[in-house]
Amino acid sequence: MTCKPQVFQHIPHLVAGISTRHGGVSASPYSSLNLGVHTDDHPEHIAQNLSRFCHSLGISEQTLIRSFQVHGDQIWDGQQPDYLSGYDAIITGKTGVFAGVGVADCCPILLADPNKKIAAAIHAGWKGTVAQIVSKTLHRMRDTYGSHPADILAYIGPCISEAHFEVGDEVAEQFDGAHKHLYGSKWHVNLKEANADQLRTWGVQEIEIDSACTVENNSDFFSHRKEKGLTGRMLAVIGFSA
Repeated sequence: MTCKPQVFQHIPHLVAGISTRHGGVSASPYSSLNLGVHTDDHPEHIAQNLSRFCHSLGISEQTLIRSFQVHGDQIWDGQQPDYLSGYDAIITGKTGVFAGVGVADCCPILLADPNKKIAAAIHAGWKGTVAQIVSKTLHRMRDTYGSHPADILAYIGPCISEAHFEVGDEVAEQFDGAHKHLYGSKWHVNLKEANADQLRTWGVQEIEIDSACTVENNSDFFSHRKEKGLTGRMLAVIGFSA
């Protein structure tokens, strides 16, 4: 039901994880642990799935901060549980409150500063990646919360891999050569490495990159591209419990 990043395992009171598609009550095409509020799944199924997932993390769904994501670069400094619209990154410096972002091919990035007890959840599709949402979140963590990038640990979760992320020329031209490659005559983009390099540029040293691909491992994760838009969503969550 839940993948728990190894990079955070030694940090006391940090709660972090991303859901799989297993362990829920939703029927096909949302089977089974769909956590996407804006899908056409039954709301009562989504609510029950969320309760199960949060229970697996040892938290309550009433403690979550989430947003309807728009593939932008807006950052929400969240101090109280809520659900708003328009934010693709959420930072929380409040213990007992947990930031969450939904994904189904886009790249989930979780950040934790154990010294300041600051955590962030980021949703980075290709637009957010090009808009440098990871860099902007790190900038906010430094300037608003006093985090030092060298103290921040990062997890890049399951998303569409370069092998399956074919894009048009208009998208490819927005990525540098290190993060795109030609597969025959078609461009493919590596979202994980593009976002990892933003972390590295800022001086983040401990980065775990999950090897799972949402397309290749579609039996375990939802994939918007593989399932042609008719699918569920995973949720990546992070925050300090005390």
